[in-house]
Amino acid sequence: MINHDSIEQSGLLSLIRKGHIIFGGNSRLKIYGKLNCSSGKRMKSENRVFFTTEQEAINAGYRPCGNCMKEKYNKWKVNVR
Repeated sequence: MINHDSIEQSGLLSLIRKGHIIFGGNSRLKIYGKLNCSSGKRMKSENRVFFTTEQEAINAGYRPCGNCMKEKYNKWKVNVR
């Protein structure tokens, strides 16, 4: 997991272009999603974290975004109950 505030913009863009960062997350809400998600783009940078894999986000205790990952969110929601 990489905190947004701990990496320079140029380094972040490089990692995204190379495919090393695939998912973003909100550290306060423990939600992860796709980098192009409209919900994720609105979050404060101090709450934003990045993941190299979806499994990394899940292992860190994050749940799928209900906006950009509806199918996975619905499966997660059923399993939580």
